Amino acid sequence: MTDPLGPVSPAPSPLLVVVDGANVVGSRPDGWWRDRKGAAERLRDRLASEGLPGHAGPVEIVLVVEGAARGVASVPGVRVESAPGSGDDRIVELTAEHVGRSRLVVTADRELRRRVTALGAEVTGPRTVLD
Repeated sequence: MTDPLGPVSPAPSPLLVVVDGANVVGSRPDGWWRDRKGAAERLRDRLASEGLPGHAGPVEIVLVVEGAARGVASVPGVRVESAPGSGDDRIVELTAEHVGRSRLVVTADRELRRRVTALGAEVTGPRTVLD
């Protein structure tokens, strides 16, 4: 017997939100440079509790950290990726791995914005997740 409604399509993947941790944390002069890992953890926790403000649908949030912020653990709602080298390069890799899916990169870095929009991702600034 066939399904009268036709084949069932898989549910669309949630919006992939890739956050440039160093750029977002560095966008506010709040002493983050004294404890980069702690600042990244505070950003992670804020993202886990608030998600993506203004976005009603489901999201998958990936926080990319580098340098002294490496080693921040993932928590429910936020996967943390410790970049082995450049955080920007890891963000571009993640964006490229998910072509065909809706992707939003949170950064103010002009060169990174250029690189990810060339892959079809949208971009927004740090205020999106901080205000």
